[in-house]
Amino acid sequence: MKRYNFFLVVCIAIGLASCKNSGTTTKAAFDTAGMDTTIHPGDNFFKYANGKWLTNTQIPDDQSGWGSFYTLYDNNLKSLRTILEELAATTNHTKGTAAQKVGDFYASGLDTLTIEKKGYEPLKPVLEKIYAVKNYQELIQLMGSEMKQANDFSPIGYYVSADEKNSSRNILVLVQSGLNLPEKDSYTKTDSVSIQIRKEYVKNIQTFLTLTGTEPVLAQKQAEQVLALETKLAASHLTPVELRDPIKNYHKMSVAALQQISPQLNWPDLLTQVGIQTDSINVSQPAYYSALGKLLASEPIEVWKQKAAYAYISGNAQYLSKPFRDARFEFEKVFSGLATQPARWKTMVEWTDGSLKDLLGQLYVAKYFPPAAKKRMDELVNNLQIAFQKRIDGLDWMSDTTKAAAKKKLSAFIKKIGYPEVWKNYDDVTISRNNFFENIRSIQRHDFAEEIRKIGKPVDKTEWGMTAPTVNAYYNPTFNEIVFPAGILQQPFFDLSADDAINYGAIGLVIGHEMTHGFDDQGRQYDSEGNLKDWWQPSDGAKFLLKAGGVIQQYNTYRVLDSLPVNGELTLGENLADIGGLAIAWDAFQLTAQARSKEKIDGFTPDQRFFLGFAQAWRLKNRPETMRTRITTDPHSPEEFRVLGPLSNFDPFYTSFGVTEKHAMYRKPADRARIW
Repeated sequence: MKRYNFFLVVCIAIGLASCKNSGTTTKAAFDTAGMDTTIHPGDNFFKYANGKWLTNTQIPDDQSGWGSFYTLYDNNLKSLRTILEELAATTNHTKGTAAQKVGDFYASGLDTLTIEKKGYEPLKPVLEKIYAVKNYQELIQLMGSEMKQANDFSPIGYYVSADEKNSSRNILVLVQSGLNLPEKDSYTKTDSVSIQIRKEYVKNIQTFLTLTGTEPVLAQKQAEQVLALETKLAASHLTPVELRDPIKNYHKMSVAALQQISPQLNWPDLLTQVGIQTDSINVSQPAYYSALGKLLASEPIEVWKQKAAYAYISGNAQYLSKPFRDARFEFEKVFSGLATQPARWKTMVEWTDGSLKDLLGQLYVAKYFPPAAKKRMDELVNNLQIAFQKRIDGLDWMSDTTKAAAKKKLSAFIKKIGYPEVWKNYDDVTISRNNFFENIRSIQRHDFAEEIRKIGKPVDKTEWGMTAPTVNAYYNPTFNEIVFPAGILQQPFFDLSADDAINYGAIGLVIGHEMTHGFDDQGRQYDSEGNLKDWWQPSDGAKFLLKAGGVIQQYNTYRVLDSLPVNGELTLGENLADIGGLAIAWDAFQLTAQARSKEKIDGFTPDQRFFLGFAQAWRLKNRPETMRTRITTDPHSPEEFRVLGPLSNFDPFYTSFGVTEKHAMYRKPADRARIW
């Protein structure tokens, strides 16, 4: 399912008790002590709002960064831990209930004594099958037979979602896969960091193969062969920027047509083997599957077997004994910069939320999500929707015909707040307290069966793509929906006790951001029903692209780690959503009594507090390793530029803080992005 998320991957699967109004004062929602007022707001507003905090804050050893999202993440883990440890402490829950499954799953993952005793025994049956393969045809058959358990070693990437050109019907989607480094250029870049990453990758492959019985010298040779094979496979991949083009990545075809592209995979038999019956498939990146088929037939089967074995071991290492978990962490920290692994309980909280999604979600909502928060959020969303419609009416570059279509799409938004109306069940999942690995497999079998059942069926637009405790939000173009899980409705984004300026600057921006995703460079290509269909007058589309080009150029000038440029094309959609979201949130805030009162709090006007609340919501520090990874793969700009970029384009910011041409953030009025 294609979704445009508000945050990074690091900020998912969490919840916090502070959703409840505990009598916190308004100042708790805004930190004046963390500001650096020696910096003029117009020179660097991010550092003006957060400078002292940035100087004084150290990133914990078990974190890839630190700041507002991370502290929220950490506190939420503790709150979810409270639920899970209460359930895990009881051993006589009625079998099959949510309490039994959630509590016993959590307990099984904390039972490291049993996990250590088993070592890699859980992997041996499949590893033996992989090593027994004699040719690529047998390897494909093995992939098919194991896919129902878990897609751990198959180079076939897939998911099921609404057909982008027939959004009422689900379709199987094939996507490029088969790589273990972040993106295609990771295999060929010649800078020293990329070369070292490839060395670490070879080392990681060697380590896992050695841990499962291969002689070290042979494992080294095999690891180098796997890297060479993946380098050939990477040549067929699209870049992260190319993956953002929905037209370029839509190729609906029959199974027979897919068979012509990659006959080596014998698609009719493979699909039958995994229980998939379908007349058509969206093959998002056909060039990848053409290359995959050819490489399966041309490259030595022994190399493919080692690649499959490594993928299987690596994909399951986190569920195994300490040597495997340590080896996985050693490679992961190349990209994250972590010094130590998170505590086991933290990992198990994340896995429980991500695995038994709605079972834990409903327990979380009952304990931590008050009806008042949902009611207030409903009001905010509706207010911003009204503000957005007024902005569309006032656009000076768009024709009335396109405006009418845009407003139709806006009014058709499906708005999901807090939690699903209907919770999913996991009746076919069996959980025991003493077999963590089999618990994982039972959940994976459930997830696979649930997905496959959807193929060819009507789309259920009540379904959620995130769990209720998740601190994130998203727009899904094929549903034309904006979704705000309960987990995000808390500080620093939402506080029932905070003044409107802070809430509109923080959660208002989140709401406006997701709404704007429906009209960014990707989302604008989907109509009000979620179909990939051009609803723009040609002249309006041309004007939009011209304006978007200016945003690309602006963000291309930003740098991290002194020399790494932000990729304005990769981050365009998120930058447009940030710029539009800020404007929409501002307009909605101006309708409040506080905005009209001009009364100062903490020495700042309501308008100034709006911008400060916005900037402090993005208070983050990242490790260099994390930032290097993000800058090549993450469609979100670094946090500093998620503040500086939108504000430098926004006239009310200039007025509120007296920004003139002598200040570093100043952009000439003619150069300021004015889109939504």
